[in-house]
Order: sequence, then C-alpha cells, then structure tokens
Amino acid sequence: MIRIPILMYHSVTDKPNDDTRPHAVRPSDLAEQLAYLSESGFTPLTLGDLVAALNKNNGRSVPAKPVVVTFDDGYADFHSHALPLLDHYSFPATVFLTSGWVSDAGKDAAGRPLDGMLSWGQAREAAQTGVEIGGHSHSHPQLDQLRTEDLRQELRRNKGLLEERIGAPVATMAYPYGYSSARVRTEVRKAGYFAACAVSNAIAADRHDMLAIPRLTVGRGTTIAMFKRAVEGTGVPLIYLRERILTKGYAVVRRTRYGLQRVRGNV
Repeated sequence: MIRIPILMYHSVTDKPNDDTRPHAVRPSDLAEQLAYLSESGFTPLTLGDLVAALNKNNGRSVPAKPVVVTFDDGYADFHSHALPLLDHYSFPATVFLTSGWVSDAGKDAAGRPLDGMLSWGQAREAAQTGVEIGGHSHSHPQLDQLRTEDLRQELRRNKGLLEERIGAPVATMAYPYGYSSARVRTEVRKAGYFAACAVSNAIAADRHDMLAIPRLTVGRGTTIAMFKRAVEGTGVPLIYLRERILTKGYAVVRRTRYGLQRVRGNV
C-alpha cells in the first residue's frame, strides 16, 4: 500500500484575525516544516501529479516518500508569505481557490471572505510558477446541505471561472469545511473533477476513493514534533484524536439536518 501525507494549510501569517487564527500558520513555522520535508527526503507533488502517478498516467510513478502541500481558500498571504518559501525549497503546491472570494471578483463576488484574498493576477502568477490551482466552490458553502441544482452551480461556476481566469484546466478540488456526501461526490465527478480532498486527518493511501482523499490539518497549534510524527505516519490517530471525535459527531448532526430538510422539501 502506498501512503501519502497530504497537508492542509490555510492562512500563513504572524497576524491572523479572529476568523483565521485557529488554522493560520506562522511563516517561520512553515519554513521549518518545509525544511524538514526537504531534509528528510520527501518528494513534493501537486495533488494532480499525485493522482496521475497513482493511475500511472504518462508513465509516471509515485516516488518513495511523496508529500502533497495544499492551501485552502486562497488567502493573499499565500502570495506574500508562502510562495517565496515554496520557491526557496523548490516545492510545488496546490491552492484550492474560492472564486467568489477573490479580491477583484467584481460582479462574481459571493460569500464572506475571512481575510484578504488573492487577486486573479496573483493566482495566475502562482500558477505560472508551477502551483496547481484547484476548485473550492464559488461561495464556500457547506456543499452537502445545498439543493442539487445549487450544488451544481457552485461546482461548475467555480470550475468555469478558474479555468477562464487562470487559463489552464482545473481537475482537482477540495470540499469547503471538508464536508461531502455520496450525492456531492457524484456531482463533483459530473462537473469534471477527477480528484477531491476532504480532511479526515489521516494519511492518504492508494486505496482511498479519489473523490474523498484525506488530509492532515496543519494549524497554529501544530508543533514541529507533531508535524514530524504526522508526516512520518507515527501516531496520527492520537495527534488528531480530538478533531476526529468532533468530525464524527458532527457528521451525525449533518446527516440528520439534511434528512429533516428533505422531509420539509427544502432540498
């Protein structure tokens, strides 16, 4: 079995606001984490390249110690703080971009951005340096709670805008809040995505559904000792025990909520 740590970052800043603080990583911490990965012989891949290697597309194969670095939402500090560090260590990455949150979204603006966001120009610049741009919905809703038609619009508008503005195909995505369902995954496939990330806080493996790939959360409270254990696959269930309990409990609540909405005819 092939095992791959897929890391989930959000904002990278020393001065997060109240909304982004729990998942904001200090630039100095990101630098230390990337240095460890580089010195420990990990080979970084974008999510798209990983899936292609797992599928043995174009003769690609998975390296001995693969790792995937992902960033959700598309915060402006990715351009100012994360991108220079990724460039320094020659690390590719995947940014899952919420199209309605882009700073110059204009008439396409939607949802409530949590902080300063990337502009379309900055996203294109990142893509030109080898960063993979993936989808993250248009307005960042809880996709599994949407009516099917609204769900389709969220997915397809996001993908269409990204491809138009970035000028490249978009074939991977991540679920806002990590929430999905069989219905959501079906629509994700129909929208043209071949891989999608959840959270789950587990090491990914080639046996996983490519539309429900687990990731490991890296946040403000992730110490370098925790980080090393996580990427090496040592004690991952214990490191993320609290998050897993909360995720499982909330999954029950969400299924119940969606079931009630269906009974009431709201979805």
